[in-house]
Amino acid sequence: MSKVAVIMGSKSDLPVMQDAIDILKGFDIEVEVDIVSAHRTPEKLFDFSKNAHNRDIKVIIAGAGGAAHLPGMVASLSPLPVIGVPVKSSNSIDGWDSVLSILQMPGGVPVATVALNGAKNAGILAAQILGTADNCVLDKVQVYKEGLKTKVIDSAKDLK
Repeated sequence: MSKVAVIMGSKSDLPVMQDAIDILKGFDIEVEVDIVSAHRTPEKLFDFSKNAHNRDIKVIIAGAGGAAHLPGMVASLSPLPVIGVPVKSSNSIDGWDSVLSILQMPGGVPVATVALNGAKNAGILAAQILGTADNCVLDKVQVYKEGLKTKVIDSAKDLK
């Protein structure tokens, strides 16, 4: 079974990143969760990034606040797709520093970036990526999206 790694710069990011973990588990996707700090554990970052594909990880979701170097550094070292989640942290400037640190990657080092604290969308995007090669995951994503549609239709009925 393919895995998605959900990593974050510190444990304080977990309440945001839990949304990605929950959505992936809801799709029955195996999730590996870890704390990998770009600034405090650079050796761990290098090892994780260079070897994740050898552990059957197919997509990496990396959440980080403040300077938010984690997603970009992982993307620079790994052949896998990386989805960055900017996290609004206590040392953040309204979260814009995190958003721009992840979004403004140089050519050749792409990081798919979701909204500030948008870990749920990161999980859905990771599932969609896996769904390109796994029909079981694709079917679950389609059911999920159909459920979103049904909720909107039901909500509209409640207004009448």
